Amino acid sequence: MAQNKNALIRYKTIDKCLQNRYRTWTLDELIDAVSEALYEYEGKENPVSKRTIQLDIQLMRSEKLGYNAPIVVYDKKYYKYDDEEFTITDIPLTETDINVLTETVSMLKQFKDFSLFNDVSDILQRLEDKIYAEKSHTQPVIHLDKNENLKGLHFLDELYQAIIKKVVLKITYKSFTSRDENTFLFHPFILKEFNNRWFLVGKKRPKAPISNLALDRIIAIDYDFQTPYIDEEFDAEKFYKNVVGVTVNTGLNPRKIELWIDSINAPYVITKPLHNSQRLIQTNDDGSIIIHLLLIENYELERLLLGFGNGLEIIKPERLRNRFKMILEKSIEKYN
Repeated sequence: MAQNKNALIRYKTIDKCLQNRYRTWTLDELIDAVSEALYEYEGKENPVSKRTIQLDIQLMRSEKLGYNAPIVVYDKKYYKYDDEEFTITDIPLTETDINVLTETVSMLKQFKDFSLFNDVSDILQRLEDKIYAEKSHTQPVIHLDKNENLKGLHFLDELYQAIIKKVVLKITYKSFTSRDENTFLFHPFILKEFNNRWFLVGKKRPKAPISNLALDRIIAIDYDFQTPYIDEEFDAEKFYKNVVGVTVNTGLNPRKIELWIDSINAPYVITKPLHNSQRLIQTNDDGSIIIHLLLIENYELERLLLGFGNGLEIIKPERLRNRFKMILEKSIEKYN
């Protein structure tokens, strides 16, 4: 049993004993009660030392746990609560507690589309009610990006269930580049979120490469229970190790990309790397820097780098440098 769980059982047992005003409690009797409670939970003997219970009582009395329990000793050997109505299960929330709980509820609610969280929805509701009762008009101080109007979010749970149950999907899909809808079989492996959009990652056929489908382009979902599911091991961390985003050009190997970043953007790039492979190669006198990335080139990387405007220059590889030169020249033409 984890030590924090073990301690919580001890605190609750001592609390329950001291709430019982119809009998006296010596230290040895508290030790016996706690040992019995641990035995009932673990199913094995777990004797508690005298020193442990003494430390527990000290902690319960202190502000460290937030209990401030009024535990007193009378007749030099019996323990009781000086306040007969006191219990550690009815401690008012502090302002810090309320703020932490508010942010926790806010973040958990981001996942309301998954049935995985259905079991905690009632708990969240009660927690929100408790927070409101303790302190009305509490405003979250953490704001997460979300787009409630993004199409396809209603498919999230259905796809999640298909993945964990290993069901082959029959998907009707319309990509941005296609004029017509297409229907095909798809073996789902994982759901992936990037840049506030969700993608379904998997294979169309056993020999086909890994591909991704944007949820906002899915028209309809059906099931194919006759086709055997491709039950292969898919390591998402390894697969996406050398890319930005969700597009992996499997025929390419990672290449070293050398970038110059101006002095304005350098601090941001240093403190928030463009990718895990980022390495600082050189810091120039004017505050600009040169960095290396080890990546497979894709559309998402281009979008990321273009977002820096004139604050970034591609030094290597030459092919990528020439491509950006062409893109920027065409952009300039639109303003001429």
